[in-house]
Amino acid sequence: MASRPLILVSPSIEQRGVEFHDLSASLSVKYDSAVLRSGGIPVTVPTTTDRAVLAECVRRVEGVLLSGGDDINPDLYDAKLPRKIKKTVGQTPDGGARDLRELILIEEVFRQRKPLLAICRGHQLLNIAFGGQLVADIRQQVPGALNHQRLDKACELVHEAALTPGSLLAKMTGRRVLGVNSSHHQAVRVPAEPFIATAVSRDGIVEAMELKPEVARKLPFLLSVQFHPERLTPRYAAHRAIFDQFVAACVRKHI
Repeated sequence: MASRPLILVSPSIEQRGVEFHDLSASLSVKYDSAVLRSGGIPVTVPTTTDRAVLAECVRRVEGVLLSGGDDINPDLYDAKLPRKIKKTVGQTPDGGARDLRELILIEEVFRQRKPLLAICRGHQLLNIAFGGQLVADIRQQVPGALNHQRLDKACELVHEAALTPGSLLAKMTGRRVLGVNSSHHQAVRVPAEPFIATAVSRDGIVEAMELKPEVARKLPFLLSVQFHPERLTPRYAAHRAIFDQFVAACVRKHI
């Protein structure tokens, strides 16, 4: 039997913790549960921006999962964002350290060729890492958009996304249309090179990205999704399949 692969998971940073009023690492247990259910062992990224330490972390694991969380510093993708829209962007409590840390992780994932699953914020940051932009506030910048901030139904399907036939996501879920949850107010504007959109909601929001077929061999596995499959795995087989396939790719890399 193959060893259970170690999966490096990036945490959010909170202004104050439970024990003391310090900056604290925070991670929904649903990420851990989804990884464990699919046969992996989750470990949390340390709160450092030391490139050598983060490179070593990536080297010691079989895969990396970028989680959701706070808004990303808009200066990383649009230094000329209008003030009216910039006011809708939340501020991270760590002065941008999480942004930097995860950008380093993305660089190391590609350098070391490790499997990557990027979720929500991670999906957006992956696009930024390759020079892409975001829709900073969907309500103001996408006329006629769906309500994508359905925090009241975080563990339920609230709209559908059309999947690209033949894409990794279509193959692993066995679907042409996938029901998803939605808890974000920002989105990928246009997938940066070398990515392609493989799931899109009816209002045009990019719900998933993958590597273009001609460069797919850059990584053993890459899937980037705007929704939160870790919150849907207990009830929906299609979303469990995302974690199953990711962990399976990590097992192959581990072997």
